[in-house]
Amino acid sequence: MNTRGFALTELMVVLAIAGALATLVVPTLSSFASTAALQAAARQLATSVNLARQLAISRNTVVCVEIASATSIRLRTGGCGGAVWMGPGTDSAGAIKVSDSGPFQISATANVVFTSFGAATPAGTFTLTNPTSHATRSVVVAATGRVSVR
Repeated sequence: MNTRGFALTELMVVLAIAGALATLVVPTLSSFASTAALQAAARQLATSVNLARQLAISRNTVVCVEIASATSIRLRTGGCGGAVWMGPGTDSAGAIKVSDSGPFQISATANVVFTSFGAATPAGTFTLTNPTSHATRSVVVAATGRVSVR
C-alpha cells in the first residue's frame, strides 16, 4: 500500500515526547530569566553609580550615592548633605529606579562619595537581592573609583 501521512498513534507519541521535554525545560528557562533580570538590574545600578563618578569629575565636586528607597538610589552633589541631582532617569524626588523588570531590593555597606578625581571615599558595596529567589548580585566600588558587578 502506498499511503502518505502519519497514523494517530505516531502523532500521539510525538506529542507525548514534546510534552515531556517541555516539562523538563520550563523550570530551567524560568531560572535563567530570573538570573538574567537580576544581572541586568545590577548592570543598570553600576551604570548609575558610574554616572555619579562622571558627575564628580566633570563638575569638579564630590558626589554622594545614597539609597533613596528599597528599589532606588539618589545622587547628591556637594556631599551626602548636598543638593539632590536631577537629570535624565530621575523622578521628581531625584531617585533613580534600579530596575523595571523586578522588585529587586538594594542594600549598601555605606554611602559612596566620589571625589573630583573620581576616587571613592569610602569604598563600598551595593547588593541587589531578588526577594523571591533570594539570589544576589553585588556592585562593588573600589577606592580607586572602579565600579564592577560581581
